[in-house]
Amino acid sequence: MTMAATFAKRLIGSRSSQILGAANSTSSTATSVARAFCSSSTTPITATMFPGDGIGPEIAESVKQVFTTAGVPINWEEHYVSTEIDPRTQSFLTWESLESVRRNKVGLKGPMATPIGKGHRSLNLTLRKELNLYANVRPCYSLPGYKTRYDDVNLITIRENTEGEYSGLEHQVVRGVVESLKIITRQASLRVAEYAFHYAKTHGRERVSAIHKANIMQKTDGLFLKCCREVAEKYPEVKYEEVVIDNCCMMLVKNPALFDVLVMPNLYGDIISDLCAGLVGGLGLTPSCNIGEDGVALAEAVHGSAPDIAGKNLANPTALLLSGVMMLRHLKLNEQAEQIHSAIINTIAEGKYRTADLGGSSTTTDFTKAICDHL
Repeated sequence: MTMAATFAKRLIGSRSSQILGAANSTSSTATSVARAFCSSSTTPITATMFPGDGIGPEIAESVKQVFTTAGVPINWEEHYVSTEIDPRTQSFLTWESLESVRRNKVGLKGPMATPIGKGHRSLNLTLRKELNLYANVRPCYSLPGYKTRYDDVNLITIRENTEGEYSGLEHQVVRGVVESLKIITRQASLRVAEYAFHYAKTHGRERVSAIHKANIMQKTDGLFLKCCREVAEKYPEVKYEEVVIDNCCMMLVKNPALFDVLVMPNLYGDIISDLCAGLVGGLGLTPSCNIGEDGVALAEAVHGSAPDIAGKNLANPTALLLSGVMMLRHLKLNEQAEQIHSAIINTIAEGKYRTADLGGSSTTTDFTKAICDHL
């Protein structure tokens, strides 16, 4: 167990710091913000928290308990989803919520559910577009102490976060016929490609795979690939390949070790990143962070709001906790991040306290207490 914990600390800790380190290195604003935040380890930091819907408030409470136990100097500025649409954002997220993230430059978000077919803007889409969170970076790696079908998964998915099929541009052509627009721009494609290659170069990754369907969508995915090739020429030390999306899915399931860093448009990234999470135990174990050009970093749990178990004390807070650890590393609070990270890994590795999705029977409260006890 000690060896597993040590390996996990090294593997996941380095991955978290690498991801947010890359964000800092590509944004001078982010660097200056982090320095300002961390000029004193005892100065309280204000961070925005969106507890979210469904199980969100429960797992957000777990994060707050663990952070308090670890002595993290942070003050949460909490914002909840409104019950009415804010005309300024065209969604249930208020303008004040978005301003909170812009002001604090850092935040943590629980799951948010957007009602299907109600004619208003997606909550997650609102955050990405309004805050210009152009890259969703999600590490996917095997956790020592938690057995899955694969033992050697270690890859990064980098998803363009602002356009593609998720541009939110849909309309009815005539009755019974609707049209959805897929938007791909040179600017956004170059930006996310540059991020992916820079990340690979600075963190010892050997290969970047561009995921596409340009054989069918020749204009849109064709432009994305053209931009990736253009950026690849500036990084000759990083291998570059192009993989069709359906073939990529098959290869990931057969042998995920074939991939290193994957960069892709929005919809493909949504699908592939969830597939990768399934390789290592599910979305309940997967952290994520959204990176913005203007220095904003919004860490989030990428699983759904699970309304079927909301309020039943059954939710697994691991994903939001690990995302919180990524946030702490972004703020250079590395000591607290390491303590919390080790406590999470040790709790899971021991196997005594696990929630139902991890094969156990512990409640959210018991699992959270076990992590706090390891602190």
